[in-house]
Amino acid sequence: MPGARPISRVLVVDDEHLVADTLALILKGKGFEARAAYSGEEAAELSLTWAPDAVITDVLMGPMDGASLAIYLSQALPSCKVLLMSGHPGTVDLLNAAKSQGHEFPILAKPVPPNEILDFLGPSAAIGEA
Repeated sequence: MPGARPISRVLVVDDEHLVADTLALILKGKGFEARAAYSGEEAAELSLTWAPDAVITDVLMGPMDGASLAIYLSQALPSCKVLLMSGHPGTVDLLNAAKSQGHEFPILAKPVPPNEILDFLGPSAAIGEA
């Protein structure tokens, strides 16, 4: 995207701590400034002070699910890219509800290969990246 700001800060959100922490470590290893959050509420609060360039979030979490977090972020931080990930078929209902409100977000099936996440993030401001 011409004029798009490169991504350097990435927030990873998953109620499974191991998933969030591992993905944040992988992204740090690729030169991104990455943090993990373990709920939609925690991510929403952190995003206001830390202002990530991108958020990668699980969909099925409670009480604030990933689709609700994505909608919130699209309003609070419109330049923030959001990628949803899920390993559950029930995700379809949440995505349809978001779509009915005029919001569509990319989604990948878990387990998500790290290269697909890096493709989503695109050219970055990460250390060592061109």
